[in-house]
Amino acid sequence: MTTHSISQSLPLRKPVWIRTGLAGDGLFGRTEHAVHGRLLHTVCEEAKCPNRSECWSRGTATFMLMGDVCTRACGFCAVKNGRPTFNEPDEPNRIADAVAAMNLKYVVLTSVTRDDLPDGGASVFAHSLLELRRRWPGIGVEFLTPDFRNCQERAIRAVDDALSGLPEGTIRALVWGHNVETVPRLYRQVRKGSSYERSLALLEAVARLDSVESKSSLMLGLGETREEIVAVLADLRRRGVSRVSLGQYLQPSRRHLPVLRYLHPEEFADYEQLARQLGFRWVKAGPLVRSSYYAES
Repeated sequence: MTTHSISQSLPLRKPVWIRTGLAGDGLFGRTEHAVHGRLLHTVCEEAKCPNRSECWSRGTATFMLMGDVCTRACGFCAVKNGRPTFNEPDEPNRIADAVAAMNLKYVVLTSVTRDDLPDGGASVFAHSLLELRRRWPGIGVEFLTPDFRNCQERAIRAVDDALSGLPEGTIRALVWGHNVETVPRLYRQVRKGSSYERSLALLEAVARLDSVESKSSLMLGLGETREEIVAVLADLRRRGVSRVSLGQYLQPSRRHLPVLRYLHPEEFADYEQLARQLGFRWVKAGPLVRSSYYAES
């Protein structure tokens, strides 16, 4: 099926493979206390991730830095938008305290987009990395950052300086993700204020850093064609991206863009195989896959 515009009168019925059951309690309570007890935000809650119950029951979460208000209003995203006021210098310490409470060995840090800040918030990512590695020199850390619209060089330098300044014996390895989200043709509707080429430029610059792996993600079901998906995967590989995830777009509310198509799990399996053939060394693809889903695996 090929669709060329994001418009639809009636919502599609969710197929059976999209409907998730509740995970067992597991470590859910401990995760919830570690997050809420330290007044932290997670993309799991703010973006209405369908895997929150499962991931929190496994004792893991994706922390969202710099508050819960984004300066952009993407058509797919449930995170609030407006004028952020969040400014809490102790946030990296509270993140590290939560990591200790959850006994994490691998941490994923993302953030709202902060176009209001001179460095786009890159210094908060850098300070969080330093604090985590100061306490646990071998902990795995993954970033999922905005595109740093007006300050890419400054943002990259802030993180690179943090990696270079780590004490001897501390691992420098870092996974730095930035999601292109969709195909170039749909950017005006899906990612207002963003640029496909700007996103690729960030990913290419990140991939050139020592000890850093570049990662990206696509959400499908907004009207993109197979040819467009293949072209984006090829673009990412040409820019040095080595990790990629592909998942089904799910409409978080009636105010957001509609789902135009639910892809069958076999289609995701096909894209996973294709991505591996293109040379991606880490690939996750499936209806409920999100960029940080089993990121540690």
